[in-house]
Amino acid sequence: MIQVHRRPRLPSAQSGATLVVGLILLLVLTVLGVSGMSTARMEVQMAGNTQFQQDAFQQAETGIDVVLSQRSFSTSLPTTVSSTEDPNYARESTATFRMTTPVPNIAFSMGTSPDTVSAYHFDIESTGHGSRNATSTHTQGFFVVGPGGN
Repeated sequence: MIQVHRRPRLPSAQSGATLVVGLILLLVLTVLGVSGMSTARMEVQMAGNTQFQQDAFQQAETGIDVVLSQRSFSTSLPTTVSSTEDPNYARESTATFRMTTPVPNIAFSMGTSPDTVSAYHFDIESTGHGSRNATSTHTQGFFVVGPGGN
């Protein structure tokens, strides 16, 4: 029987497969990390945009409230209210006269003739501005009962 002695391989004869596999895994992990950071940055920007849009929405709503609280509406000229407190969160609201219509039901219930009372219809258009060009425009109609025009 012949005995075969196996010699251990010399370090110079190794192929380095472990190194190649390790580098490939490191590359995959690096790509996943960079991708995750990019996704997180985009999500933060989207959350900021939503917040700025909400700020513009609230500015437009506040503009409508400001015009309604003034109670000085003109049937000839638009009533415009601007806010320049902070240029990032500006608003502009305009109340414009739409039309006059008779209000016969109210006139009869008050014991007056139908021509003595009219409803003056107005429209308020309010635009709110936020950061990053966020804009929100709201329109609200209302009417004021007052003396008739005939």
